[in-house]
Amino acid sequence: MNGLVINLLLGFAWAAMTGDFSFGSLATGAVLGFFALWISLPLTGIDPMYFKRFWRSIYLAGYFVWELLLSSIEVAWDVIRPVPQNKPALIEIPLTVKSDFEILLLTNLISLTPGTLSVDVSDDRETLTVHAMFGDDAEKLTRGIKDGFERLIMGVFEK
Repeated sequence: MNGLVINLLLGFAWAAMTGDFSFGSLATGAVLGFFALWISLPLTGIDPMYFKRFWRSIYLAGYFVWELLLSSIEVAWDVIRPVPQNKPALIEIPLTVKSDFEILLLTNLISLTPGTLSVDVSDDRETLTVHAMFGDDAEKLTRGIKDGFERLIMGVFEK
């Protein structure tokens, strides 16, 4: 059985045993279930990649929050300046991710970050067009997306 399904069932079992089905109780049960599965890994036969993907997902979420904070400050600073320094541009970024969900996640993370917006994915799914508020250095933006979001997404979904 899938590690995530077992973990969710353990969280639900915890809530049932305590008689409290609040979000806090379900979350506590899921965390306790995660560590119980991790400790009993040799006995359960769960794929160890489940735990790697979990930690990589946490890292991706933290990286997104960090990028969100930095880009929010950058955009806010540019807005309150007497003379804005933005140079909007459309930038084409070659894609390494191939599955629909990976591309969807990448485009959403880019669009949720202030100052960037995913505009289009080519029909052959090889190129992503991004509108950047600070597009004067296309190479830096491309490198930032490929070494940041795209690399982390590929790490979460590697087989």
